[in-house]
Amino acid sequence: MNFSAKPVTVDDISHWRNLRREEMHCQVLHDSFHGRAGWTEPYQLEVDGEPAGYGALVVDGPWKGTRTLFEFYVLPAYREKLFDLFNALISSSGATAMRAQTNDKILTVMLHTWARSVSTEKIVFEDARTTHLPANGSRFIRREAEGDWALEMEGTVIATGGIMYHYNRPYVDLYMEVVETYRRRGYGAYFVQELKRTSYEQGSIPCARCDAGNVASRSTLMKAGFAPCGNLLDATL
Repeated sequence: MNFSAKPVTVDDISHWRNLRREEMHCQVLHDSFHGRAGWTEPYQLEVDGEPAGYGALVVDGPWKGTRTLFEFYVLPAYREKLFDLFNALISSSGATAMRAQTNDKILTVMLHTWARSVSTEKIVFEDARTTHLPANGSRFIRREAEGDWALEMEGTVIATGGIMYHYNRPYVDLYMEVVETYRRRGYGAYFVQELKRTSYEQGSIPCARCDAGNVASRSTLMKAGFAPCGNLLDATL
């Protein structure tokens, strides 16, 4: 059998990207990369000339100067040839690094098979339970001029944050920051709780992420009902 990978356009892989999203069934952190001109290089995978899936590298933005593989999808009918197709992709693309979200089981297996110097950059969180945390005198408000949300107490903004929509819908990503003098009082978790509620009211599914070593952030997210569901890994090939 002949296994190959040839350069194609983003439009050429759109159907397979949809299949990959459906299979992962979660927030896909780097789903927006292909929408940014010049950021990615897609490849069509073939077995004896027949389309079998796709792979993609990110080569611009923060990854400019690298050749970092971040997507790899193979149709179920060709899954017994996963390793051969991945090897063809690496050879044809000249990839030198990998970036994998562990919710993507296939790419994670490939990373741990081929890669070296693996490190965890982010922890990915999904909503696991509804909380009923108290406001503790604060007020959750929408700041129209700034385009975000905030917690206010006696006219003072004590936390800011919002909802990011550039992920695979209906998944959205929450972010927030509490003013230092108001930290460790439960305001962060309450703020996240209210951002979650707002997301659901808008028909979205709230998700979140934080640096692997950020103990305060991961504790806040879990207090607000989030649970870890994956990691974002970086590695060299």
